[in-house]
Amino acid sequence: MTARLLLGTHQPGWLGKAGVPLFVSDTRLRVYKTLPRAVAPWGCDSGGFTELQKFGRWTIEPRDYLARLRRYRDEIGELLWAAPQDWMCEPIVINGGQAGPIRFAGSHLSVAEHQRRTVLNFALLRELAPDLPIIPVVQGWERDDYLRCADLYTTLIGYDLATAPLVGVGSVCRRQGTRDAGRILRALHIRGVRRLHGFGFKTLGLAAHGHLLTSADSLAWSDVARKLRRPALPQCVAAGRHRNCANCLPYALHWRTRVLAAAARPAPQPALFDWEAAA
Repeated sequence: MTARLLLGTHQPGWLGKAGVPLFVSDTRLRVYKTLPRAVAPWGCDSGGFTELQKFGRWTIEPRDYLARLRRYRDEIGELLWAAPQDWMCEPIVINGGQAGPIRFAGSHLSVAEHQRRTVLNFALLRELAPDLPIIPVVQGWERDDYLRCADLYTTLIGYDLATAPLVGVGSVCRRQGTRDAGRILRALHIRGVRRLHGFGFKTLGLAAHGHLLTSADSLAWSDVARKLRRPALPQCVAAGRHRNCANCLPYALHWRTRVLAAAARPAPQPALFDWEAAA
């Protein structure tokens, strides 16, 4: 893995003390009257997955989102970039349904329409707030969907993704450890879109595809601590803090250290395309 890792967290207060790059959602930050001052760079998630999961559409006006982003930039500081109000393309997001305890309202639109709205929202946010570091995001489900979305930025708004400082790759978090995710990232590289951010990557996905990413965010440490019922860290047990470390900064930092150490160990890699030649 060569990607920069942004540690995902539900705890905005960590911005003032974690000391490592973080990824925090607007849905968590917006309720704070007093915001922490960041001690390390961080990225802002727009909360799109939650919006579409609950409502099947965006209920937040672009101008309101931008006003909050300006507040985060000015009061928190160290803002690397923010996600747009994009539209995820997972089948359950579009069709609705139940995934374990979570109900999805469903947008009942097409993948193409989700992509069109994603591109147009990015264009609107750039027009309204050229001072904010909002990145474009490619959405889709099949590999060719992502290529069509990349083309849509050019044909619809005249924006060449190959020139973007960073491009988010959406709707891959549920299959980011699979070959499909690798095919999507490689196809974008061949198209000339190489500075990519992977949303919601886990350990296996980072190990398999981190070399194709400029950066990625991960909240996998919390899932490991909660779903796998891992015991709390000894110091947390001794202090009687909690039964698991699903929202524990020492645990999150420990997980991050282990992931980065594992990524630093040399390992044989499968042969890849010569991107420069293929382009």
